[in-house]
Amino acid sequence: MAKKKGDEKVNQNPQSDNEEQNFDEEPNFDDPEGFVDDITDEELLADLLEKKPKESDGYENVIIVDGCPQVGPERLEKLQSVINKIFSKFGKIVNEYYPTTETGVTTGYIFLEYSNPQNAAEAVQATNNCKLDKQHTFLVNLFTDFKKYAEIPKEWEPPSPQPFKVQSDLQWYLMDPDAYDQFLVGIGTGVALQVWQNALPEPVILQERPNWTETYAVWSPLGTYLATFHWRGVALWAGPKFSQFQKFYHPEARFISFSPCENYIVTFSPSGDRGDDKKLIIWDIRTGQEKRSFPPPDEYVTWPIFRWSKDDKFFARLGPDMLSVYETPSFGLLDKKSIKIPGIRDFCWSPSDNTLAYWVAEDKDVPARVTLLELPNRTEIRSKNLFSVADCKIHWQKSGDYLCVKVDRYSKVKKDKNEIKYSGMYYNFEIFHMREKEIPVDSVEIKEPIQAFAWEPIGVKFSIIHGDTANTCISFYQVNTGQAPTLLKKFERTPFNHLFWSPMGQFIVLANLGLTGGALEFLDTNDFTIMNVSDHYQMSGIEWDPTGRYVVTGVSSLKCKMDCGYYLWSFQGKILRRVMKEGFAQFLWRPRPPTLLSEKQQKDIKKNLKKYYSQFESKDRMRSSKASKELVAKRTEQMKKHVEYREQKTLEWAEQKPRRLELRNYVDTDGLDTDGVNSVEEVVEFFIKEEQTVVE
Repeated sequence: MAKKKGDEKVNQNPQSDNEEQNFDEEPNFDDPEGFVDDITDEELLADLLEKKPKESDGYENVIIVDGCPQVGPERLEKLQSVINKIFSKFGKIVNEYYPTTETGVTTGYIFLEYSNPQNAAEAVQATNNCKLDKQHTFLVNLFTDFKKYAEIPKEWEPPSPQPFKVQSDLQWYLMDPDAYDQFLVGIGTGVALQVWQNALPEPVILQERPNWTETYAVWSPLGTYLATFHWRGVALWAGPKFSQFQKFYHPEARFISFSPCENYIVTFSPSGDRGDDKKLIIWDIRTGQEKRSFPPPDEYVTWPIFRWSKDDKFFARLGPDMLSVYETPSFGLLDKKSIKIPGIRDFCWSPSDNTLAYWVAEDKDVPARVTLLELPNRTEIRSKNLFSVADCKIHWQKSGDYLCVKVDRYSKVKKDKNEIKYSGMYYNFEIFHMREKEIPVDSVEIKEPIQAFAWEPIGVKFSIIHGDTANTCISFYQVNTGQAPTLLKKFERTPFNHLFWSPMGQFIVLANLGLTGGALEFLDTNDFTIMNVSDHYQMSGIEWDPTGRYVVTGVSSLKCKMDCGYYLWSFQGKILRRVMKEGFAQFLWRPRPPTLLSEKQQKDIKKNLKKYYSQFESKDRMRSSKASKELVAKRTEQMKKHVEYREQKTLEWAEQKPRRLELRNYVDTDGLDTDGVNSVEEVVEFFIKEEQTVVE
């Protein structure tokens, strides 16, 4: 038999017949005596050494919470429950340790371990220096911080200079040379957002992002921030590129409200899973820290639950037979106690002073009462008793000069088991003159049902829609010093159900909102001239821009699936632009902060406004000319491209002629379309209309 090549290789060193093989003996991998290994582990096992466990692994997941209550064994379980509720909202706690003394009392500090370092860092940032109660404030640190601070060198070395980073300008939108305003457009169900600049002759898009929010978006009161909603909480965006400024961890938050000066934000999650009952949270906008949290309200209340004073110094909430007023920055109760007011139903802060108005319902023989309360000294500066009251609504004028309390009165009342029925209803408007001595009160009585009420934001007028649905009237009143309000104008049988005053006063839009509505009327209340009458079918909302120059009417896809979009009007009612967007859901003008000019400076500008007309007209002409030049240049470029394309195709047509002749048996058919001999002219007549005119 022939040998295989493999056999030859295997038998190159044959063993002697006397030598026996022992295959069961384990091989010896020991280095020979005197061997020196000159290859390091780093060179040989570099990839494996990177995964080598370190002694400090897991330490970055651990936090130390100091400042905890010192409790005995009987209260340890309750303390653990409270700690878990507070700290489990940042992530899963995989381990916890409560050191105790020899007597079993906790030492006041605990160790908590999270599943990852990100959760631990977030817990430290959110809970450090937060108050548990009056006696205990948490001091929270990462476990790795102790090693870092313990290894501080004894000799101080000056830090190396860091490169300068320019902070984002939060008020950049106010520096536009032409003072163009911005507006937000939500598309879809508020998921995609667009920010536009209302430039002339066409708006300019500044930012557009899909999936920017999950529900809707909100501007802050002064226009500095844009708030968006996400499943983990709320995010704020600011700066020229709308970069993320701050985020607040509050799962499934659906409602927010800002303080007037934009120092704080309140978030409310009706069904959020935070592991505790604190669904109402107040945050510091600048630092992102949680300032205080509250349990959810016991019963249905209107949003916002907290209402702020004009300078952010106080905020208040309504409770059963009491009013709780809190102060900042301590976020504790003013004077450490709530104000007991039996029967209180509603309240509202003045937009210009630290004064709030509240009303108390009737109680047997005790009449209803409207009271003006000055804070923080809790002084009642004015009150008025009211009889036969079913309900009240409080309306402050934007300037804070006047307060109107709409009083629903009854002639008869019938009390069933759990229900009260009123009949013979009539209505009073109690007008409080806030800037006059002793705050006099005037009254306007109207027998008909009230559909709407609105103050002129800057001025001395207010308007009312009253009457039945079939016979609706609109009345305009003027508030006078020392006498009752006078009726200026009354419009009979109007189809309108909403009032929208210009932010600057004087002009008002009367509108009929709803699926079957759409009527619009633009009115100048100086002489009650109707500037224009128009309509926007099925419109669902109206928004004035901050300057009072433009009005937007919109049809939201959330209320109507057809013809969604918005119209832009001038304050005189001239249609400027129609924008139809499928899925249009939201339109919001960006607010402006209050002017820095004094009243005297504003009056001087209005007085000398004619001096600036020529400058404005010159700018408008230049802008129009620029737009015309851009349009001509655009059309010229398009025409040039068309000519080039036509010449290219003509050349290709000529090059392909031999091939066409070959395919058509050398019969030239290129000129048949223009051949007059082979062309047939066909005349078609249509009967359009027949008219008969009688001549006498």
